[in-house]
Amino acid sequence: MATALKNLSEYSKDRFTDISDKKFGIVVAEWHEEITGVLCQGAIDTLLQNGATKENIFVNTVPGSFELTLGSQFLAQQEEIDAVICLGIVIKGDTKHDDYINHAVAQGITHVSMKYNKPVSFGLVTTNTLQQALDRAGGKHGNKGVEAAAAAIRMLSF
Repeated sequence: MATALKNLSEYSKDRFTDISDKKFGIVVAEWHEEITGVLCQGAIDTLLQNGATKENIFVNTVPGSFELTLGSQFLAQQEEIDAVICLGIVIKGDTKHDDYINHAVAQGITHVSMKYNKPVSFGLVTTNTLQQALDRAGGKHGNKGVEAAAAAIRMLSF
């Protein structure tokens, strides 16, 4: 979680494994594409900076964050994919939709990871305002996409 105490773009490489032959699926929500695009680029850059190759990174889009779970399952069920990175955003609005979507996505991603026994990282930005989301997509709190990619790499090292 990004706070004044933790920047999402800061991570330790101490326990990273060699990912030069690993294949990563990235599933990105199109809703708030101006933000999710930045998250996706942060994830891709992190993978490349840590040894992944462009040809081993597969990016797929889904309409919104709710669809991240099925999108992640489509990727995770592919035997050649080693880890999946889910990227989306849910901003609190006038209704309680955010509670339902956030819970469903968290549960769904966890289920997919357990079902396929491979890392499926949670790169869902859940904020109260658009500005808070921007702060977590390359703003003052770093980039949640970087954090999600680092988590996927770390879990491959487990």
